[in-house]
Amino acid sequence: MSRTRRTLAWSAGLTAATVLWSGSIAYAAGPEDNTNVPPADEQSGGGTDGKGSLSASVSNIQIKYVSGGDGGGKEGNLGTVDPNWKPPACWYEPAFNPAQLKKFVDTDGGGDVGIHESWIGKGLWTDHYRDGKPADNFDLEAPTNSTAEGYKNYNLGKDGFFWRGVAPDPGDSDSWDCGRIMFWVDAGEVPDDPNTPTPKTLAEYAYNKVKVPDTKVDLKPEAKSTVNLPTWVWLDKGTFKEVKVRAELPNTGLWAETTAKPIALHLEPGTEDAEVFPASGDCEINEDGSIGTPYTKGDAEKTPPCGIRYLRATNGTPYQLSASVTWQITWEGSDGTKGDLPDGTFETTQDMNVQEIQSINR
Repeated sequence: MSRTRRTLAWSAGLTAATVLWSGSIAYAAGPEDNTNVPPADEQSGGGTDGKGSLSASVSNIQIKYVSGGDGGGKEGNLGTVDPNWKPPACWYEPAFNPAQLKKFVDTDGGGDVGIHESWIGKGLWTDHYRDGKPADNFDLEAPTNSTAEGYKNYNLGKDGFFWRGVAPDPGDSDSWDCGRIMFWVDAGEVPDDPNTPTPKTLAEYAYNKVKVPDTKVDLKPEAKSTVNLPTWVWLDKGTFKEVKVRAELPNTGLWAETTAKPIALHLEPGTEDAEVFPASGDCEINEDGSIGTPYTKGDAEKTPPCGIRYLRATNGTPYQLSASVTWQITWEGSDGTKGDLPDGTFETTQDMNVQEIQSINR
């Protein structure tokens, strides 16, 4: 059996070392030493890596698209406008009831008993969760590791769950805030810990799962503009609809729904030799959900409510027209709480060729 711990060395930055523990091999590595893992196998409980090994980077939170989008629980494509905001680095969540933990250990399961603590092999698990032997927690706030009391026979006969720390990115230094190894919580209760999940935790987790449509705008003329004549830009009202993602944490009753609503389109012409309409480049959404106004015959020399006028022709290399939609993010949770999260953005680019001819068939 082996025991793996990943630690930080504050005085010299991130380091790696090899140590010996009671005849077992352990090694330490900085948080950057972690790798991504496949989605959890829901049937095995606990959040495994699909191979029977418990992984601290795999959460049991379930993601469902209530409306719009097609992310299927995978990573989303929204970037936040707030560079200082990020989703939760870590939290605790139910992993196993007593029978599930016994089955996991009896089938020689192994892996991350804590975010930065791995037990490989059966012996360490049975020592602590079956035979009552104490084990170390790892807490960066404490000068030394705290000690977790052991359990008798996996707490069989008791009603509740063993909770564990989860960190989508164990390499994030903030994930070290969740330093406890897997611990018991009676049914109907939650841990008395600042990293116990709340509906807002789930809402922020769901933010990273929001997948919005590509931003390909309609143009007139299409992909070829004329110097000094405006190019009209618009999005049909049916193109962009709000996306709502629901995140639920099993065995807690906690859920949150995070909603992304499109509120504005921003244009960047791809060259300084251009004017945008309006001058800010921000085209607001109309009451019917559309953006801008579709071009109609006779509008060739009019100023569009949303558009671009190029002042110099391209010379073999098209300009890169950038169109980014701003999405307003709100959430509501199972306990009646609700709020706002930083706006999200998603950007795409399109080739724009600009010709010198001063008139064009429209």
